[in-house]
Amino acid sequence: MISSSKSLVSLLLFFITSVGFCQKIESNSLLSDLKFLSADELKGRKTLSEGNLKARKHIQSKFESMGLKTHYNDFLQHFTFESSREGKTYERAANVVGFLPGLDSRKIIVITAHYDHIGIGRKDSKGDSIYNGADDNASGTAALIALAAYFSKNQPQHPIMFAALDGEELGLQGAKALLKDFPFPLENILLNINMDMISRNENGELYASGTYYHPELKAILTNAAVGMKPTLKFGHDLPDTGKDNWTQSSDHGPFFDQKIKHIYFGVEDHEDYHRPGDSFENINPDFYVNAVNLILKCTLALDEKLPNQ
Repeated sequence: MISSSKSLVSLLLFFITSVGFCQKIESNSLLSDLKFLSADELKGRKTLSEGNLKARKHIQSKFESMGLKTHYNDFLQHFTFESSREGKTYERAANVVGFLPGLDSRKIIVITAHYDHIGIGRKDSKGDSIYNGADDNASGTAALIALAAYFSKNQPQHPIMFAALDGEELGLQGAKALLKDFPFPLENILLNINMDMISRNENGELYASGTYYHPELKAILTNAAVGMKPTLKFGHDLPDTGKDNWTQSSDHGPFFDQKIKHIYFGVEDHEDYHRPGDSFENINPDFYVNAVNLILKCTLALDEKLPNQ
């Protein structure tokens, strides 16, 4: 009996360890993608700039290499919009959109992150004028690629759409365009998971905003985050709290406007927000890798617990 018990314990430990290992993103690829997307060569990835197009091509090639499906030619959902802020028309901006069928559901989880940033701007005290946007939002985009890579090898219950969005910095334009030209009825969208600024926080905290509107999601996320780093926090979603309410602060906003459930993963603003100091050198790699693994675990829990029909 003692020998059998030991064997059973060893088998259980092996199973638990194997499952834990499988449920992780590939950290080297994650950091490599973040470094590329925030490099000086891309000059801040402003919509339709040369660097923005390089970022777009990078994401395209990643989705293609994973074997993702898509509802758009070459993974690109083109759109045109007016920037009232700049008095300018942007023609043929593009979201990069990949898709994975689910095992047992018609309800779709849409995972989003914007790949554009603000480009070249005012020089800082060091003479740097490139707003690299490492945290905002190369971090979310690289995480999107990593999640797509994971689920391409581990088919989810629900279909998942992976959308790298353009034009966020110019008024959430990519998210609006995605919903305007969505390949399924909008009522088929079960949930939007949006990631924007997830690579650094001095307090070791990552926020999941949006549960005020849908408290049933909080219990799922709380259980998924047990024993994980960083600390998962909730909030920044109370109505009538001004800038402290993040409900319209990023690409989940247009989903909220369509009464679609959302969870927004992000950190509180830091000193390099929308400044040249938002560079790869200033992210926290350990925090970032842990944050993306936490988001993966939360996504797996939501995929498992939320209804299939």
